[in-house]
Amino acid sequence: MRKRIVMAALLACTMLMSACSTGGKNENVPKGGEENGTTKKPITLTLFDKNVGDPFTNPVAKEITERTGVFIEIQQPTGNPDEKLNLMLVSGDLPDIAVIDRREATMNKYIAGKALIPLNDLIDEHAPNIKARYGDVLSKSVYEDGKNYYLNNWYGLDPDPNWAINMRMDILEEFGYGERALAGDSFTQDEFLDLLRKFKAKYPTVDGNPSIPMTVNADHMPTIIGSFKAMYGMKTYYEKDGRLEFIVRDPRYLEMIKFINTLYSEGLLDREWGINKAQNYEQKTVSGRVFATAGGIVNDANTAFRAQHGEDTNQLFYGFKVTAPGVDPAETTFGPRSSLGWDGIGITVANEHPVETIKFLDFLASEEGQYLLMWGKEGMNWNMENGVHVPTQEALDSIRADWQEFSKTTGARKWTWMVRNGLGEDGTPYDLMFRYNRDHVNEHALKSMEGSTWDTALYDDLGPKGGSPDALSEQKIKDIIDNSFSSMVYANSQGEIDGMYAKMIAELEANNAVKIEDIYTANYKVRMDLYNAAEKK
Repeated sequence: MRKRIVMAALLACTMLMSACSTGGKNENVPKGGEENGTTKKPITLTLFDKNVGDPFTNPVAKEITERTGVFIEIQQPTGNPDEKLNLMLVSGDLPDIAVIDRREATMNKYIAGKALIPLNDLIDEHAPNIKARYGDVLSKSVYEDGKNYYLNNWYGLDPDPNWAINMRMDILEEFGYGERALAGDSFTQDEFLDLLRKFKAKYPTVDGNPSIPMTVNADHMPTIIGSFKAMYGMKTYYEKDGRLEFIVRDPRYLEMIKFINTLYSEGLLDREWGINKAQNYEQKTVSGRVFATAGGIVNDANTAFRAQHGEDTNQLFYGFKVTAPGVDPAETTFGPRSSLGWDGIGITVANEHPVETIKFLDFLASEEGQYLLMWGKEGMNWNMENGVHVPTQEALDSIRADWQEFSKTTGARKWTWMVRNGLGEDGTPYDLMFRYNRDHVNEHALKSMEGSTWDTALYDDLGPKGGSPDALSEQKIKDIIDNSFSSMVYANSQGEIDGMYAKMIAELEANNAVKIEDIYTANYKVRMDLYNAAEKK
C-alpha cells in the first residue's frame, strides 16, 4: 500500500514537471498548481528594472505569478540606473534578472565581466515563443563570441511613422492639393517649393505678423537634418564599393544643402530656424503663421488648433513624404528605427533558477503574455470577441482620463518587458494606451508615411572605442561637418556652396577621415559576419 502511495506521488510529480516544461503558447511555463495537496509556493526572483520600481502586486502581476509560478521582487535605484548597475557589478551583489539599456556601455561591461549567462541553450530547450517571435533579432544581437546574453525589449521594427514633412491641410486644400493630401500622396521637392512660395505670396502677414512658410524646432536639429536627408534617401553612412564613408561624401548631400540654402535665401525657411527653442517653435506653429515644418508629428499645435477651431478642423499639420528629384517615394528614409529596441533583459550568474526564469520570460514574450502585460487582464480591461482583442469602453475612458492611474490600478503597461513592436496576430496593437485609439492625423500618417521605415541596427556604434585617439579624430571630423553645414546653408550663392563643400572635404582628408571610415567598414564587416554566422546556426 505504501509503495502504491509513493508511486502515485512520484507520478503526480512527474506529470507536474512535464506540464512545466511542455512547449506551446499556453503550456510553456508552469502554473502555480498544487503539490502533495498544498499550493505550490512561487519562487521569488529579484529583478532590477531601470524604468519602474512599483511592487509586483497589481492584478497583472498576480496573474503572471499564477501563470508562471514566479514572483518578482522589483529593484530600482532612486538615482542614476547605470551608476547602480555598475555598483552592483563591482560589488557582485547582483539581481537574478537585470533590465539594462543595451545602448549604453554598461551592457557590454556586464557581458565582458561574465555577470550575465549565455541564453542560447536555454532558449533552444525551453523557450519556443522567444525563438519563434524574435527571429533574426537574436542573430543581430549576438555578442562578439557569437552568443546571446540578453533579450531585446521593444524589439522589431516599429511601423509607426517617425519623421515627416508636415504641412497644413487647410492650405493644401486651398491651393488645389486637397484630394491628393487626404489620400496621403507624396509631394515632389518642386511641388513643395511651389507651395511654400504660394503661401508666402498670398499670406505675407498673418494677424499683423510676418508669415513663416516653414519653421523647425532647433532643439531637435539631428531630427530636422535627418528629415531633409530622408527626402534624398540618405541613411547613416554613404555606402560605396563595400565601404562605409561619411554621409557628406554622398553626391546627394550637396544637393540637399543647396535645397536648404534655397529655402533660406528665398525667405521660405524661418530666419531663426537654427536657434528656435521648443517654446518659440510651439508659439510660431500655433499662431497660424506657419505652413510647414519638419520632424515628428506636430502634436502641440494640432491640439491647440482643435481647442480653438473644433475637433473636425482642417487647420491641422499632417505628415507627408517629400521626395528629392529622382528619388522614388519608396526609397525615402523618413522612418529610421532600430529593430533591436532600447533595453536588454539578461539573466545574471546570481540566478539559481535559470530554467524557471527563461520559461517565465518565454511566457511574457508570447502573444498571450504580451496582451497581459500591455492590455491587462482579460475580463477586466478587455474581452475576446470573434478572435479579436476588444478593450472595454470603461478601460478606454480611464486611459483617456488618466492613463498613468489606469496603469497603476490595473497593471496594464506598468512593466514593458519583452515588448514586440507592431500588431498582434489579430491585427490589434500590443500598445493599447498609445496605439489603439489614434486621431485623424496619426491615422493619416500610417498611410502617407508607409514604406519609409528602415533598420538602423546594423549601423549603430561602429565607430572607434571611446577615449581613443581615433575617437578624438572622429569627433573633430563631426565638428567640421556640423560647422560646414551651417556655413553652407547660410551661403550667399550656390557657387559659394561648392567652394565651401570642397574646403570641408579637404579638411576631412587632413584629419584622417579615411582611417575613421576604415574603422567603420571593418567593424561593419565583423558585425555582418557574426550576424550571418548566427543566422546559419
